[in-house]
Amino acid sequence: MTGDVDKLRAHAAKYELRVLVLQGGGALGSYQGGVYEGLAEVGIHPNWVAGISIGAINAAIIAGNPPERRIDQLRAFWEMICQPPWLPTLALEQWNDPSRWPALVRTWMNGFEASRALLEGQKGFFTPRALPGSGPGEASFYDTSPLRATLERFADFDRINDRRHMRVSVGAVNVRTGNFVYFDNTRDKLLPEHFMASGAMPPGFPAIEIDGEFYWDGGMVSNTPLFQVLTEQPRRDALIFQIDLWSAAGSLPEDLWQVVNRQKDIQYSSRTRMVTDSMQEQQQMRRLVKELLALVPESKLDACWIAQAKKIACAARHNVVHLIYRDKPYEGSNKDYQFGPVTMREHWASGLGDMRHTFEHPELLALPSDEDVFVTHDVHRGAGGDD
Repeated sequence: MTGDVDKLRAHAAKYELRVLVLQGGGALGSYQGGVYEGLAEVGIHPNWVAGISIGAINAAIIAGNPPERRIDQLRAFWEMICQPPWLPTLALEQWNDPSRWPALVRTWMNGFEASRALLEGQKGFFTPRALPGSGPGEASFYDTSPLRATLERFADFDRINDRRHMRVSVGAVNVRTGNFVYFDNTRDKLLPEHFMASGAMPPGFPAIEIDGEFYWDGGMVSNTPLFQVLTEQPRRDALIFQIDLWSAAGSLPEDLWQVVNRQKDIQYSSRTRMVTDSMQEQQQMRRLVKELLALVPESKLDACWIAQAKKIACAARHNVVHLIYRDKPYEGSNKDYQFGPVTMREHWASGLGDMRHTFEHPELLALPSDEDVFVTHDVHRGAGGDD
């Protein structure tokens, strides 16, 4: 693999931006931990991480640690929050290899673990309220104040706010205006509250107050910050790893539980491929404008439309490597709040396996050509349908 690693690093080094984009998805977020481990294995380190909801939480831990500590801290975070706060967890690994258990048994276990999350909360993450409180900061079924201490335990916020290490962007929704807002360490001093706000999905979690305004989960408007990354100016050559936890493509549901599961997939998938297809067309158009400007006679360069055209013109190249978590047969509509440790480790292993599989094709990371300035790669696309 040494030769492939050298090729992967050489390709990645040609991009000014190496961006990790993390979609929201609750308990499915450990898949992103495995993906990051796959990146670290080959020595590819992002210089910009952007996330929504659980993707924002993972972003905080990645940005809040030096490269050599990120995997250990990510894993420790997930191992901690997937411990039930009261009764001991099911030690399924000690009984047998969980992957060999019948789907019906795993479905039952998933339901049990999800029910525990609803009744008990999750250690260091959220706890149930006896009664929903009043006011925007307490009107919820759960209290997420434990998450603040957890974030401070696993992430160094001085490092997060040092833009020399990494750019950090997280999205949330202003409850009062309904507008989507990005918090970014190039403009804002990021605190635990910014990451908590990005994952404050009502009515389960309370709105988070920041500078006198209250914010909810960014996934209510857009569950991925990909559009923000692709429209950032000035546009620069970028290698973007888009890590989705929900797949828009799926089987036709045949019962009510499958309907609920399918509804969540469609609602939170954010139509990532629709965004990339649209941005591909726009970037090709910007490149065309740039080429046409080169043909304009010098006597016409002071025309007012030339100034407008120059704002549009761009030859930056974007390479989007798209990974999507694929449901297991025994997973249902509770997969985003099923924090069982067995399932968490399976999600992590899936992310690591998918990243390793992608890196078996180093050519996917190559800088796009001048003729094709925007490319998208997904090694699962042929098998999984179109998202």
